[in-house]
Amino acid sequence: MKLWLVLHLLGVLLMAGNIITAAFWKIRADLAGNPVVIHQAAKNVMIADYAFTIPGLVMIIVSGGAMASESGVTWTGINWLSLSLILLSVTGIIWLAILIPLQRKMIRSSADSIMTGTISAEYRRASRQWAIYGVAATFLPIIILYLMVMKGF
Repeated sequence: MKLWLVLHLLGVLLMAGNIITAAFWKIRADLAGNPVVIHQAAKNVMIADYAFTIPGLVMIIVSGGAMASESGVTWTGINWLSLSLILLSVTGIIWLAILIPLQRKMIRSSADSIMTGTISAEYRRASRQWAIYGVAATFLPIIILYLMVMKGF
C-alpha cells in the first residue's frame, strides 16, 4: 500500500504541478507580447502535457485504483471516491475535447504571428478560451485533491 501511495502522490505532483506551472509560463509569454516567445510557450505547454500531465494521470488512476481495491472502498454510490472519479472524468473531457484542440490552434496561429510580427486575433481568441476552460480544468482537480485528503464531504 505504501508504494501505491508514493506513486499516487508522485502522480498528483506531476499532474497538478504541470497544469499550474504551464498556465503560469503561458500567461507570462502572452504578457511579453513577443510572437516568438508566445509560440515557444504554446509548444512547450503541449510538450509538458505529454511529458508530465499524462504520465501523472496514469499514475493517479493506476495507484488510486489499486489503493481503493486494497482498502475495500466501495466503487458504487455517491462517496468521495465516486465524486472524485466523476470530477476527474469531467476534467479529462475538458482537456481532450477543448484544451488540446485549443493548444494546437494556439501553436498554429502563434507560428503565423511570427511571420507577421504581430499577435493574431485568432491566437488571442484561442488563448482567451484556453484560459477560461483551463481554469475549470485546474479547479476541478483541486476539488478532487480536497476530497482525497478529507475522504468525505
